[in-house]
Amino acid sequence: MTSLRRIGLLVTPLLALAALPATASAHGLVGKADLPLPTWLFAWAAAVVLVISFAALGLLWPQPRLQRPRERRLFALGAWADVLGGVVGIAFFVLLVYSGLAGTPVATANFAPTAVYVVFWVGLVVASALFGDLFRLLSPWRALARAVAWVAGRMRPAEAPLPAPLTWPRRLGQWPAVVTIAAFAWLELVSVDRDDPRLLALLALAYAAVQLIGMSVWGIEAWSRRGDGFAVFFGLFARVAPLTRRAGVLYLRRPLDGLPSLEVLPGTVALLCVMIGSTTFDGASGGPLWTDLAPHLQDLFHDLGLGLTRAGEAAFTVGLLACFLLVALVYRIGIAGVRTVDRERSARELAGAFAHTLVPIALAYAVAHYASLLIYQGQALGFLLSDPLGDGSDLLGTANWTIDYTVISATGIWYLQVVVIVLGHIGALVLAHDRALALYRGGRAALRSQLWMLAVMVAFTGLALWLISAANA
Repeated sequence: MTSLRRIGLLVTPLLALAALPATASAHGLVGKADLPLPTWLFAWAAAVVLVISFAALGLLWPQPRLQRPRERRLFALGAWADVLGGVVGIAFFVLLVYSGLAGTPVATANFAPTAVYVVFWVGLVVASALFGDLFRLLSPWRALARAVAWVAGRMRPAEAPLPAPLTWPRRLGQWPAVVTIAAFAWLELVSVDRDDPRLLALLALAYAAVQLIGMSVWGIEAWSRRGDGFAVFFGLFARVAPLTRRAGVLYLRRPLDGLPSLEVLPGTVALLCVMIGSTTFDGASGGPLWTDLAPHLQDLFHDLGLGLTRAGEAAFTVGLLACFLLVALVYRIGIAGVRTVDRERSARELAGAFAHTLVPIALAYAVAHYASLLIYQGQALGFLLSDPLGDGSDLLGTANWTIDYTVISATGIWYLQVVVIVLGHIGALVLAHDRALALYRGGRAALRSQLWMLAVMVAFTGLALWLISAANA
C-alpha cells in the first residue's frame, strides 16, 4: 500500500467530523456570521494543507533541525525586571481580590471576572506565546515569596542558615498542575457560580495561600516549576515564543525552538490533554449532541437525589471528563500507530517523546476559541479599570467607554480562527516530523511513523473547525 493511499485511508474518516453541520454557539465565541464558504469546504481545505505540509516535510526536511535550540543573546535583564514584574503582579492581584470582595456582585460591572477570565486566562496565554514566560515575572505569590526570603535572609544570622527545602518527588511530576487546570476548567465551564466576583476573589486568596505554603516546603523554584499549576500551564505556551529569558539574559530563538527540549514528567501528557479537552468541551457544549444528551444526564443525577442545579453541574462534569478522555484517546491512537513502526519503545515512552507536539494544538485551540472574547471583552478593561468596584467611580476618566463590536466582524474572526488552527497544526506536524527524524535516523522510517500522527493532526483540526463553526451557525 502506498504512503499516499495510507494517508487517505487514515484521513478520510476523520474528516467526517469536520464536515458535520454547524450547531449552536459556544462560550467565548462570536455569534452568528454569514460564512462566505461552507464549513465543510474549510475543513477539507485545512486537511489538504496539512497533507501537503506533511509531504513537503518528507521531501524538504530530511534531517532533524529543532532538537538543539539556536539562540542569540539580546541583552541582560537585571533584578529590576523581577522586581517590576512582581510589583505589577501583586498590584493586579490586590485589585482583583479587592474588587471581588468589595465591589458590585454584577459580573459585567466588576473588575474581577474580566480580570480572571479575559486578562489572566486568555490574554496571558497569547502574551506567553509571543513574549515568553511572562507569568514567571508577574506571579504575585512568587514575587511575595522571593521578597520574604530576601528579607529573612538579610535578618537571619549567618551562622543560622535557612533550612533546606524538601526534594520534589519525581513520581508527583506535574500532576498538581493537572488538578489545578482541570479544576479551573470546571469552574469556568461547569459551575453555576463562575461569574460570582466574591467567589473568584476568595478562590484567588485560597490559591495564593496554597502556593506560599508549597514554596515554603519545597522551595520557590521547585514549586513554581512543578506545583504551581498556572506557572506550568503558561510555561508550556511560553516555549512557543521566540523570546526566552535565562539567568537574567534575554535570548532570541526560532519559534517552537523551546518545545523539543520540554522535560516530560509524570502528568505532562495528561495536562496537555486536559488543556485541549477543556476547550473542546466548551465548544461542544453548545452543539446538538450535548444539548440532546445533557438533559438525560441531568435527570439521571436528579433521580439519584441531587437538586436540579447540582444535577446540571454533575451532567456537565461528566461531559468535561469525557472530552478529556476523548483527546487522550485520539492521541493514544496516534501513538499506537507510531508503534507499528517502532516496537522497541513502549507506548508510554513514545507518548512522552511526542508530547511537545500537543502544545501548538493546545495554543491554537485556546486562541481560536477565545479570540472574540479577548477582542471584544478585552476592551472592557478601559471602563473597568476606571470603575473596578462598579460603584460609579471614574478614576481614570474612562468609565464611559464602551465595547466597539465593529472593530472586527464575525466573519473576520472566523478567518482568524481558521488561520490560527491551521498554523497550530502545521507547527505540530513540523515538531512531530523533526522528532521522528531524531528517533529513527532515517527519512523513510520517520515518514512512515508519522502517517498516524498526521491523522491525529487532521482529527484535531477537523474537531476544532467543527467547534468554532458551531458559534457561527
